[in-house]
Amino acid sequence: MKSYLGPTPRKFWRIEKKRASDAGVTLIEMMVVLVIIALVAAMIVPNVVGRPNEARVAVAKTDIRAISSALELYRLDNRTYPSTSQGLSALVRRPTAPPEPVNWVQGGYLAEDPTDPWGNAYVYRSPGDNGPYDLISLGADGAVGGDEADADISHAAGQTNG
Repeated sequence: MKSYLGPTPRKFWRIEKKRASDAGVTLIEMMVVLVIIALVAAMIVPNVVGRPNEARVAVAKTDIRAISSALELYRLDNRTYPSTSQGLSALVRRPTAPPEPVNWVQGGYLAEDPTDPWGNAYVYRSPGDNGPYDLISLGADGAVGGDEADADISHAAGQTNG
């Protein structure tokens, strides 16, 4: 004998609407996506465009700190900073002009002659106007003074200004 459990419950709550296989994205859907992308781009692009100069200024400040550290090591080894005529190349190659270093480190204090992020040489003077030496990047314009990215970045009395 077969047991009867009654009618099978119908699944009214589960109606699946199938999309035709040839249906694509509607024009409205595509327009909505393009408008969203345009809005996001309009908010992000202005923030990114001005960043290269800010990054170069940060790199220049970091370079000045690294060069200052190399100058301090040079002074500790040789009891004096390189002269203005010897310049920063004294940190890369042993100077032959007086005052010749007494304990110059084989291999130098820097790997190569330093240039700022804009491709200009750093200005070095020893003795400096406000301390034992002046170390300056002239900024994007390569000229004394300026504003924003063109402003001079200098090392003075143990701190980086800019």
